[in-house]
Amino acid sequence: MKKVLTTPIRDEDLESLNVGDVVYLTGQLVTCRDVAHRRLIELKRELPVDLKGGAIFHAGPIVREKEDGGFEMVSIGPTTSMRMEKFEKAFIEQTGVKLIVGKGGMGEETAQGCLEHKAVHAVFPGGCAVVAATKVEAIERAEWQDLGMPETLWVNRVKEFGPLIISIDTKGNNLFEQNKARFNEKKKPVLEKIYEQVRFIK
Repeated sequence: MKKVLTTPIRDEDLESLNVGDVVYLTGQLVTCRDVAHRRLIELKRELPVDLKGGAIFHAGPIVREKEDGGFEMVSIGPTTSMRMEKFEKAFIEQTGVKLIVGKGGMGEETAQGCLEHKAVHAVFPGGCAVVAATKVEAIERAEWQDLGMPETLWVNRVKEFGPLIISIDTKGNNLFEQNKARFNEKKKPVLEKIYEQVRFIK
């Protein structure tokens, strides 16, 4: 059965999720990346959006302004989540955000933040930015437009946005780190065999 998270997300909505699970999001999704994180954590500026129980997307979208002054989402693909690693634990603590979506994995600090404050990180498949835009029903408002289109906080209303693959769960498990350890272990005997046959590589 399709698992759909609806904002505001509660702790109990996330308890049964494990790394590798696939979920979808309905409700509010706010694009929030490098500069917004830096403004909150380093510059101590309050965010103009309440993220308690909410969801953010590490993304730099392409947005079209409509004739009536509103906005239309053209493309919304994920950006590399690891760039936010040094901020994310504090960001989770200060905002109460429950779902963080981006590209690739995140590190130990974010996993600790998810464990302590009951949040999850999820991966949105790369290369699907235009498809993702079709899941945006409306852009409800835009904050911090002085940062330019990629860094603006675009407040989106989405319906079954996904698929989102859980990469860090509320228990602190980290799918990317688990896979890295597993693949490195499998790699050892293969490399040893290669080194025996082609010694100059080593």
